[in-house]
Amino acid sequence: MNATTDVYALSYCTSFDLESIKSRRQDSHRCVAYRNVLHEVWRQGEVFIFDYGVLVFWRLDTEERREYIGNIHEFASEPLSLVVDDEFTCECGTEKLYIKNDHIHLVDDEVMTRLAVSHGIAQSTKLAQFELQVQQTINETAYIPKNIATTGATHLSRKEMAKLRGRLFIATSDIMLNYDLLDVPDFFWEFPELDGYYTMIADYLEVRQRVDVLSKKLETIHDLFEMIADEQKHKHSSLLEWIIIWLIFFEIVVFLVHDIFRWL
Repeated sequence: MNATTDVYALSYCTSFDLESIKSRRQDSHRCVAYRNVLHEVWRQGEVFIFDYGVLVFWRLDTEERREYIGNIHEFASEPLSLVVDDEFTCECGTEKLYIKNDHIHLVDDEVMTRLAVSHGIAQSTKLAQFELQVQQTINETAYIPKNIATTGATHLSRKEMAKLRGRLFIATSDIMLNYDLLDVPDFFWEFPELDGYYTMIADYLEVRQRVDVLSKKLETIHDLFEMIADEQKHKHSSLLEWIIIWLIFFEIVVFLVHDIFRWL
């Protein structure tokens, strides 16, 4: 009977410093570096550390995972305040490759096979983090298009609009700068024979469809960004118009006082 393995993925931070992790731990632990990922054998299991901030644990329980995270926390850049995780079970030595009800069936128990599967799981977990960020931003700013639709204005001051534009930029810039993470990993250009494992996981987790939905949500935020920018320009133009009007009014008053009524 084939043994069942626990697989746990965690989007923990913005990025990991893989070089520092390897140089610090390779003497006492078995570490192997691949493109954008570090594989480490630890305790009775193993960990795949992806440079974009995701950990995929195999055969490690909750306490072991917590201990490991504590050991590499110093190499994590910008740990997330709200982490995103996912969990599967895996069975090796089955007759065919497939996944059903979050249970992965693998025909062999090779490290490279688990790495290929981990690529798909890690990518999906990072995508889930992006989805959460975008949805939170949309929820937090949903009142703005409603205000524009009902009253024709945002009812925000220029300072408030500038701060909101900054928040929207921060919310989307990290995703846009790392959008290539959601494409097929370069790892599979070097090991095309493993692409089937990644494709199986990516199809099951609907990575391509979710990327398309994420793109549409980013477009929604971009449209909101443009609306706020237009509103800000309008307010600025209105301010300039009033300044010009008051300057003209002041000039007329001075003319009347000085040249017509000779008061000065």
